[in-house]
Amino acid sequence: MSKIPALIRVFSYLSLLAIGGGMAAFPEMEYLGVDVHHWLTKAQLVHLYSIGQMAPGPNMMMIVAIGDWAAGALGAVAVLIAFFLPTALLTYAVGRGWKRLDAWPWRESIQRGLAPVSIGLLLAGCFTMAKGAIFGVETAAIAAGVLLILLQYRINPALLVAARAAVGYLSFR
Repeated sequence: MSKIPALIRVFSYLSLLAIGGGMAAFPEMEYLGVDVHHWLTKAQLVHLYSIGQMAPGPNMMMIVAIGDWAAGALGAVAVLIAFFLPTALLTYAVGRGWKRLDAWPWRESIQRGLAPVSIGLLLAGCFTMAKGAIFGVETAAIAAGVLLILLQYRINPALLVAARAAVGYLSFR
């Protein structure tokens, strides 16, 4: 029960980082969930995120498993609310205000300025994920193969996650 306030604080904060997408919050999620609070290991976090990519709906629903591991069913519910409520409220408030600023000359500049920030947060998340998932020549080869396939063909990434899991399972038995 004493972990619930920490879960709420951490995932409310992560919620605001995830506005650019779930991967934007991944480095901080790893730092706080793995290094600071020890709710799970780095490998468990990478596995949960990968499963979240394959599951229907928002991929960040994987956070519920972190709350469950840390504090049971109550932790899962607390994390779910703490992660989605702040961004929902912020999005609602900004959306209402944004409509009123339709003719404002700075509006387009703000939108253009936020794009590099989102890209930077996304790349930081990808780099953090790669550090946890690539740990040798074999996993680097698998990652390079997946990247080449993604660059060459329009394919659902969930299929590549499943294929990578199968190749990894057969390679590391």
